[in-house]
Amino acid sequence: MVSPDPILSASRAPSAYATEVRATLALGIPIAATQLAQMMLQTTDVLMTGHLGPEALAAAQLGHNLYFPVFVTILGTLFASSAMFAQELGGRRYKGVRRTFRQAMWLILAVTPLAWLYFGHAEQMLLAMGQDPVLAARAQTYCDGVMWGLPFMAGFALLRNFIAAHGRPRPAMWLLAVGIPVNAAADYALMFGGFGLPRLELYGLGIATSLVQGAMFFVLLAYILRDRRYRRYMLLVRFWRSDWPRFRELWVLGLPIGLTKLAEAGLFAATGFLIGLIGVAELAGHAVALQFAAIAFMIPFGVAQAATVRVGLAVGRRDPDGAVLAGRVATLVGVLVMVPSALIYVFCGEPLVSLFLDTGDPAEYAAVGHAVTYLAIAGLFQFADGGQSVAAGALRGFKDTRVPMIIALIGYWPVGIGAAVLFAFPMGFGGEGVWAGLALGLFVVWVMLALRLRRVAGRQSPTAVPAAVSG
Repeated sequence: MVSPDPILSASRAPSAYATEVRATLALGIPIAATQLAQMMLQTTDVLMTGHLGPEALAAAQLGHNLYFPVFVTILGTLFASSAMFAQELGGRRYKGVRRTFRQAMWLILAVTPLAWLYFGHAEQMLLAMGQDPVLAARAQTYCDGVMWGLPFMAGFALLRNFIAAHGRPRPAMWLLAVGIPVNAAADYALMFGGFGLPRLELYGLGIATSLVQGAMFFVLLAYILRDRRYRRYMLLVRFWRSDWPRFRELWVLGLPIGLTKLAEAGLFAATGFLIGLIGVAELAGHAVALQFAAIAFMIPFGVAQAATVRVGLAVGRRDPDGAVLAGRVATLVGVLVMVPSALIYVFCGEPLVSLFLDTGDPAEYAAVGHAVTYLAIAGLFQFADGGQSVAAGALRGFKDTRVPMIIALIGYWPVGIGAAVLFAFPMGFGGEGVWAGLALGLFVVWVMLALRLRRVAGRQSPTAVPAAVSG
């Protein structure tokens, strides 16, 4: 018999909570920084594309609107691997780690041809949506280039989950940080014909993205295969060997997460379409406020992934009290880390907005006013946004994904979008009403997920899960 991890013991002493807080932050902060670096890669692409002109920027945005749902769904589905890695590691079932990795790679290989088929018909889909034929054709050239990087992007996300489950997320963070200037150089070379290469414009943008994603995947894979701690897994040994029950488990656990992430992304996209029906100034203010909300969200996103790992390790180690402690600490941290952004958005909205809009230009007064108001509303729902994200992450550690998906679908759409439409149009609150509906949806999901986490954690008891034993 081995003693349980002191971090995740049955003790409720303040030291146990403090140690768990430190462990959660040590894992969550680098993951959050990694996500911010990922955003910087996309921001670099937007800035570079702007130099091709407004038509190219609009076409690239249309192509990205088709790419992003696929990206989010695959990324969310692969989140299941985090919980599976953590539980296998907690139970010291190291062969199970390799089998999970192998079947997750199989999942990526299975969805890649379908994704390529989807991207190959981008122009037809955009034309069917009534988009401008010239923009649709240019968006197709972007998709023709960016689609080749999709399996590498997914593979890189899987490798990130693997090292994060071991409590070592920093290599991915540093690799993405290096990738930002490399991506900018690749954009310059292939979009504008730099360094003597042909000028490929939007196709070059897509190819540059694919090349950088492929390079990051292979560099991180090489690091893992050579690292002394990871070599023992022999991740690529007998890669062709099937494990159909595990493959099915990845889908059963992961697809609800992917659909949840798709619903969440769709919620924010739908608010943009609704505000677009109201006015140009409102839409400009919405774009600015949403950018800041997305940046702040990266922090609880990192804590959520840390929660999945911490809870999963305790569950795998058969330490139910530790799993409950990890879940409680993560949800508390997820709310508290949003306090600074909430205060800044409520009280310092105008200085932030001035980074994007000219607050001294009378022509932009209306957009500035809307952006400041939307940011204040965003400040009020920061706690809900952080809380719902981390609660979902903790539930993933318990391998509970189906009910959270149902909660998210109901909270985001019938409640969130339904309230946004009601507040904005029949009640006449305009863009502010849309953001109020968005806030209401997030609060409902937060409360429901918190109750679900309490119920799932309440099922954990020393009698239901035996103590860990040594081999």
